[in-house]
Amino acid sequence: MALFEYFPNYIWNLSVAIAMESGGRIGEIIDMCQPIKDAAASGSDAGTPQFMAQWAAMGAKLLELASEDEAKGRLFSASDKLERASLYLFTAERMQGHGAPGRTETYAKARTAFEKSTVLGKLNRERVEIPLATGTMPALFTRAPGDGPKPVVVFCNGLDSCKELLYWTRLPHELARRGISTLCVDQPGSGEALRLQNLAVDPHSENWASKAVDWLEQQADVDPARIGMTGISLGGHFAPRAVAYEPRFASGAVWGANHNWREVQDKRRANEGENPVPHYWAHVFWAFGAMDMDDFLERSSAMNLNGHMDRIKVPFLVTHGAKDRQISVGYADDLYEQLVNSPHRKKVIFTPREGGVEHVGADNMSYGRDLLADWFAETLGGNTN
Repeated sequence: MALFEYFPNYIWNLSVAIAMESGGRIGEIIDMCQPIKDAAASGSDAGTPQFMAQWAAMGAKLLELASEDEAKGRLFSASDKLERASLYLFTAERMQGHGAPGRTETYAKARTAFEKSTVLGKLNRERVEIPLATGTMPALFTRAPGDGPKPVVVFCNGLDSCKELLYWTRLPHELARRGISTLCVDQPGSGEALRLQNLAVDPHSENWASKAVDWLEQQADVDPARIGMTGISLGGHFAPRAVAYEPRFASGAVWGANHNWREVQDKRRANEGENPVPHYWAHVFWAFGAMDMDDFLERSSAMNLNGHMDRIKVPFLVTHGAKDRQISVGYADDLYEQLVNSPHRKKVIFTPREGGVEHVGADNMSYGRDLLADWFAETLGGNTN
């Protein structure tokens, strides 16, 4: 199994692969990518305006086609097109540097399309807002079917994702099949929390994860004794930290271990390993509310899980891709080995035999999705058949 590599740089290929795994159509993706193939050769940063222009144009076309469906009363068809329009617009937006012309407007269009698709398609996701000490944490709540209180999993972003992309991993769908609800969050430093409220990353993830638990405990359809936590990419740092310091979590997992993210930054400064987004340093300064490199390095100094994982006393699953080009597979070993007080720990490294070998399974997300869904079904009292 390998990443679909249409362009000569990893960052663009990663975005295309994630879009494909999130429900993009290969024909539409080729139509967007062909005109900008030459631009990609100039480097991951230089051609991003052309990238946004092509992907935003496809989003705009799909919005028109969805409107035509809606006028004919074909609301499910309109919803399907709005989903892809939103996906392409979110992808276009996240490829731009902070403050790039058109970025704010593109993000707004993506959100509007997503919200309209929810209504027209009668989709199982409700936008909610979790009160924080400052501001709120926007989230998407996908409910398991049936009556009575259900288990639930809090699902957090990485450095550059958003709650909509979390929903499109289809982990919420698979958890719902197994009788478990999902709360996909835009935690501080990501998604709406960063873009609309300017809330920066909080390395002490238990601060915002505990607020999610507070909110869930107030919901009649949630079983407060069966709340789990997971995260993708940099969320593979936030989730273990939150489970370590918030004792109300009953189970945990990571979709990609990110044990010592502060060390990763030193490696990236030395040009070791791949970056997840163009304009990388400008993005992390923005996400962390940092003025410059020294300020960022100080703010990220706490992003190291060594010395904290012995606090985890619930079941915990560690997953990682064997060929992850961004985050060393050795961090999965570190995390697993330090879970000394977990009553049930498991480590799964995805290999070429099944796929999901790249960062967060961008080459094939199905294996990570299924494994995490089964893990939470088995540890939170869901079902696997």
